[in-house]
Amino acid sequence: QVQVVESGGGLVQPGGSLRLSCAASGSIFRLSMGWYRQVPGKQRELVAQISSGGVTEYTESVKGRFTISRDGTKNTVFLQMDSLKPEDTAVYYCTAQYITSTTVYWGQGTQVTVSS
Repeated sequence: QVQVVESGGGLVQPGGSLRLSCAASGSIFRLSMGWYRQVPGKQRELVAQISSGGVTEYTESVKGRFTISRDGTKNTVFLQMDSLKPEDTAVYYCTAQYITSTTVYWGQGTQVTVSS
């Protein structure tokens, strides 16, 4: 089992930046890690993910603005969010999945609000 804990959400003005962190209880080099977001009334959307081998993927709407990265010494994954837009407002969730398993572990979520 893996526990993931997000931090770093908050209120930011349009055009601003935030960095989300996700601390995992297991080695992130054995895990595929991802960031999802959800707006009330809508399905959760995959925003970015990084494989155990370090390959990154992004949903089209955040390409060029968001960057997913990791620090193996701290078992932590980051989501750097720049040029934020009001439509980025959502609860952001971190996920972790062992490469040999179909089980996905979810964090509790952190609120990101982009508003002037």
